[in-house]
Amino acid sequence: MNEPVVLYSKSGAVAHIVLNRPRVMNAYNVQMRDELFITLGAVRDDPDVRVAIISGAGERAFCAGADLTEFGTAPSQVIARQVRWERDIWGLFLSLRKPLVAAMRGYVIGSGVEIACLCDIRIAADDAQFAMPEVALGMIPAAGGTQTLRRVVGASRALDVVLSNRRIGADEAQRIGLAHIVVPADTLMQEAISAAQELSALDPSAMSLAKRAVLEGADLPLAQGLALERRLVALKFA
Repeated sequence: MNEPVVLYSKSGAVAHIVLNRPRVMNAYNVQMRDELFITLGAVRDDPDVRVAIISGAGERAFCAGADLTEFGTAPSQVIARQVRWERDIWGLFLSLRKPLVAAMRGYVIGSGVEIACLCDIRIAADDAQFAMPEVALGMIPAAGGTQTLRRVVGASRALDVVLSNRRIGADEAQRIGLAHIVVPADTLMQEAISAAQELSALDPSAMSLAKRAVLEGADLPLAQGLALERRLVALKFA
């Protein structure tokens, strides 16, 4: 029987999700996709969980991208993409109304960047290195990276990251908005837990509605976004 590649635990109102393939720098494979889908569903459905932290096992990587022994050897990129979307893991990320905190150290590559961009608070260790290597490998990001990264850092910077395949250190990631906070590597989890605990002490319905207002309003014209905000405020105080 395969060992679990996503670990899940709870401490009070904070859930801990760990990508657990440290021997291959937590490379994202089909088993990880399936287990992460189940785990995020548990976070969504558990009324006791108010915040979740996502991290990578070991000290080398948050997630070093897709496992090319699976995704990269599919008969075609179309089939590789179909495998990734058999379970809409990214759609599940986007549907969560509870805050997600990414605690990132080491390599944050490809799918690792895509996962990070789907989190609400991104805390990077000072040893974190970010990159999107797909174009350099003759592919394009196949799990939403061209869209999520653009929404996080803007179109111009997203193009730089996607097309150049250059490594971005933690300080630059913070400057462009890919990371919110940079901390020493040995304090990363402590900082992530502290941030999650602060969030868990807030009104969960207010957090949920505020997150919904920001994310759903992002692609609306301003007038429609303001109308959405008014509806959600009314819903909160109904």
